[in-house]
Amino acid sequence: MKISDIVDLVVLGAVWGASFLFMRIAAPEFGPIVLVAVRVTIGTMFLLPIFLYRADASELKMPWSKLALLSVLNSVAPFFLLTFATLSITGGLAGILNATAPIWAAIIAWLWLSDRLGASRIVGLLIGFVGVLALVWNKVSLAFDGTTVAILAGLLAAVFYAIGGNYAKKHMSGVNPLALATGTMIAATVILFPVAIYLWPSEPVSTRAWVSAIIMGIASTGIGYILYFRLIRNVGPAKAITVTYLIPAFAMFWGAVFIDEEVTATMLVGCSIIFLGTALATGMLSFGRK
Repeated sequence: MKISDIVDLVVLGAVWGASFLFMRIAAPEFGPIVLVAVRVTIGTMFLLPIFLYRADASELKMPWSKLALLSVLNSVAPFFLLTFATLSITGGLAGILNATAPIWAAIIAWLWLSDRLGASRIVGLLIGFVGVLALVWNKVSLAFDGTTVAILAGLLAAVFYAIGGNYAKKHMSGVNPLALATGTMIAATVILFPVAIYLWPSEPVSTRAWVSAIIMGIASTGIGYILYFRLIRNVGPAKAITVTYLIPAFAMFWGAVFIDEEVTATMLVGCSIIFLGTALATGMLSFGRK
């Protein structure tokens, strides 16, 4: 991976890591589907002017059936499933479930795209996952109603991300990442907007929840998806999706900065393990034959 790709990966981990905190804040007031609709609508409003300024509008002339399917795989379904999950489980546990995405992506890439799994990548995937478990093991609780359903939803979200990343690589590899991010957000907005109107909460939504939704729409969705599709184009879906290993670490970092959560030695060791696993899984480090 080039230095620019590594920077994209780290920044993406940072903005996506923050999204779990915002989901926990906003989902109880908006509801999962409405929050996702608000998130993708704000993402569209952020991305569309940037796209029209920096690119040719003709780049959006792509097969909209494929774009709509990618939007469901990579935005609508996983956003909803993770948001639903955070109603019953902690953000840390949701991050662990999300961090299984690289494993699914590597398996799907091997089966679908004939992407070879070398020893370094396999070990890196395993190390990264162990690091995530070590980092949040003492911070999660299963004492919630509907926990089993929430866990299944989180795992299914990771599978959707894995399928979506590989689908983008196979069918959209030549598309401008900005056009792809904008197009998928437009498609997601069109799909969810009518449902959101019908399910709009009857009680007023607080300013805190609105601010969380707006930040998610701009940073975690708009900026995040530009970076994500650029990584898919540059390094492939199996490597791009290893960003999920960084998400729990960044979620704890934001917690320490903004709400004074304690940073322990265990957390630092866990972060180090995650970065090692990500480096091996993405090819930044390797041993023996790849």
